[in-house]
Amino acid sequence: MGKFARITKVIPHGSLEARKLSTGGVTFYWRVTAAGKTVREPIGTYDSLASPKSLQRTARGYSVQAAIRAAEALAHRHDLHKADGGHAVLKQAEKVARAEAIARAADERKHTLECLLNDYTAHLEALGRRSHADARSIFKVHVLEPWPKVAALPAQHVTMEQVADMMRRTLELGKGRTSNKLRSYLRAAYQTAKASRSKARGRERFMGYAITTNPAADTSPDESSNNPDKRPLSIEDMRAYWHRIKDLAGFKGAVLRLHLLTGGQRIEQLVNLRTSDIASNAITLFDGKGRPGTAPRPHSIPLTTQAAAALKQCAPVGEFAISTDHGDTHLAATTLSAWAVEAVGDTIPDFQAKRIRSGVETLLAGARVSREIRGRLQSHGVAGVQARHYDGHEYMDEKREVLVLLHKLLVNAPAKVTNIKERRKA
Repeated sequence: MGKFARITKVIPHGSLEARKLSTGGVTFYWRVTAAGKTVREPIGTYDSLASPKSLQRTARGYSVQAAIRAAEALAHRHDLHKADGGHAVLKQAEKVARAEAIARAADERKHTLECLLNDYTAHLEALGRRSHADARSIFKVHVLEPWPKVAALPAQHVTMEQVADMMRRTLELGKGRTSNKLRSYLRAAYQTAKASRSKARGRERFMGYAITTNPAADTSPDESSNNPDKRPLSIEDMRAYWHRIKDLAGFKGAVLRLHLLTGGQRIEQLVNLRTSDIASNAITLFDGKGRPGTAPRPHSIPLTTQAAAALKQCAPVGEFAISTDHGDTHLAATTLSAWAVEAVGDTIPDFQAKRIRSGVETLLAGARVSREIRGRLQSHGVAGVQARHYDGHEYMDEKREVLVLLHKLLVNAPAKVTNIKERRKA
């Protein structure tokens, strides 16, 4: 190592020094005497290729003029703290600032977008929401893998434009519906974290993200991908479908009859029926289509004579009632849908299992069943303060009557809806 060489006096105090290293390089220092001791603060290396008049640090280091400016800045900061101990106070403040920066960086690494998405899907799973697997898959394929740099950002720094880019890429892959689902899941994740700031308890894991804005909420969905299927099966199609499955033998036929005779429940919810949720005259499903971050809502469906017979033929044992491995796992929703298509064959053009649900509602609407009772039967959600908080009636008698009517309509027998109040009076 070479000796220190003073280059110039720095105003108001201290000086700029340079030291030549054994490697041939030169390092600049700011030198000051504080409390009777000489202190040297490193500035940086000398850039021999820089313009002598350059006042800015380059990628390789400092010109002499740039080093002088840096030393003047250090001297000025020292002067501001001189009354408090000068260099010692300055060094302590820098030490605290570095510690805070390290802690802040560590905290941000724990609260990245990827961490938020993982915490949100874990939150859904803990609530028993079936959507946790779908959300986790969409996040992996359309956020974490294609956008690793954005996923590594602190969640609170992600912008609306970055979320829109994710949606746009998914849309360009020909996955319009998935693009909208991605937006919905991102919006729900941010809203859950944002709401945690005002919650008294229950969402502690999200408070550290310090989310105050929701970037996904400022984006717009692709409306063309949100159009529902408005092709419910006609009454003739519904009767044709029933004719194909009413005598279909084995487990397959029993499952298809149970699905239709309970009112065309959502297939994903039906196949998740647990044996413990079967009563002598009803079954209970759990509807996870409610508000984000809330637990699935129990949805009870009465069993008519025909539906009870179909359920018995499914031979429920173990944990899951609709199963091909003695209840260890449930039947896949896609399998039930494929069995329905297979049973229909070429009888109904463009048949899809999801059209059964809308076909049931259309059939019942044609029989003058009220919208409210149809919604209660198919668990379309309960709207309004009165319905959600004050109406505790389970509508089991009304649902049972409608399911009896449904069977009569399917077998093409004349049927009439009896007013519940009139029936009770009788």
